[in-house]
Amino acid sequence: MKYPRLIIDLAKIKNNVDQVVRITKEESGCETLALVTKGHCADPEIVKLLASHPGVDFLADSRIENIKKYFDILPCDENGKLACGKKTMMLRIPMQSELDEIVKYIDLCQISEIETIKLLNESAKKLSKIQDILLMIDMGDLREGLLFRNREKIHEVVSEILTLENIKLRGIGVNMNCYGAIIPKEDNLGEFVDIAREIESRHGIELDIISGGNSGTMYLSDSGRLPKGITNVRIGESHLMGTESSYLGQVSGTVPGAFTLEAEIVEIQLKPSLPIGESGYDAFGHVPYYEDKGEMMRAIIAVGKQDIEIDSMTPVDEKIEIMGGSSDHIILDITNSERDYKVGDIVSFTLGYSGMLRATTSCYVEKSYK
Repeated sequence: MKYPRLIIDLAKIKNNVDQVVRITKEESGCETLALVTKGHCADPEIVKLLASHPGVDFLADSRIENIKKYFDILPCDENGKLACGKKTMMLRIPMQSELDEIVKYIDLCQISEIETIKLLNESAKKLSKIQDILLMIDMGDLREGLLFRNREKIHEVVSEILTLENIKLRGIGVNMNCYGAIIPKEDNLGEFVDIAREIESRHGIELDIISGGNSGTMYLSDSGRLPKGITNVRIGESHLMGTESSYLGQVSGTVPGAFTLEAEIVEIQLKPSLPIGESGYDAFGHVPYYEDKGEMMRAIIAVGKQDIEIDSMTPVDEKIEIMGGSSDHIILDITNSERDYKVGDIVSFTLGYSGMLRATTSCYVEKSYK
């Protein structure tokens, strides 16, 4: 057995997918559901699980490299489409340098810049394809999209889009909980739906996808308060961790603990809690702070910040405290543990979203499944 090792519980993820489908589609009335694979770097076994689920309509990611993996993991039909019938969705607004790949691999693309949309139209024309897009609207989080207050700008862009022969405006999308950490609520999502209706009325079109955000909306769906008119959501954290990202609550029916990290102890020594000598910057350019707790039994495990987000890992042994770490090592205080740890023993940690993301991205962390 090689360590560090990430254990992925597929049964727990399957349960969480079932619950997300129930809440978003059966109870909240969303017509389509996108499940996001970026949190686990398009892990093959999880992608297969999502592709086989009848309640999932889109496989979504922010990296074209991850979406291209789908076509290696899953069977394709004679047209090069996924044989499972799922559509692909690109979450990150595309770079102009990747538009040809967008047209080749992506069914639905989130986008905001009209000049990029025009270039996307040219790429689609070269490949004789109609490219579906979601025009992103910024409802105050101040990341991507046309700012909701500037209605005339929105309508100008829509008018230009409608002149492009190889672009199909399928709908509009919004993202929150990210840069500005703005929480999706009934008022701002309600106004987002109003913008969609305004676009339809003014331009004489029908928008069939009103994509109302990410796992931050799950607390609304879970309580029956997702505004009517939202027809799609893009969910990552909730089907993986079982949590919603607005208030970090547990989504009803879901279970935590689908991702567990195991790491091997490589040293155990009794040492002071305070480093000795003049303190400067650590390996990441930060000035650390240490509390004097006297001598402690310190264990070093062979995994570090290159592989894992320390603040997003929790020891299964509640008597262990994470002291800190460097690129390749994490230091643990095992003084109060009831277990008599030895060098070579394995320590387990449950992971949060960012811990999962870092561990699945690292080529130095083995993956196994149960």
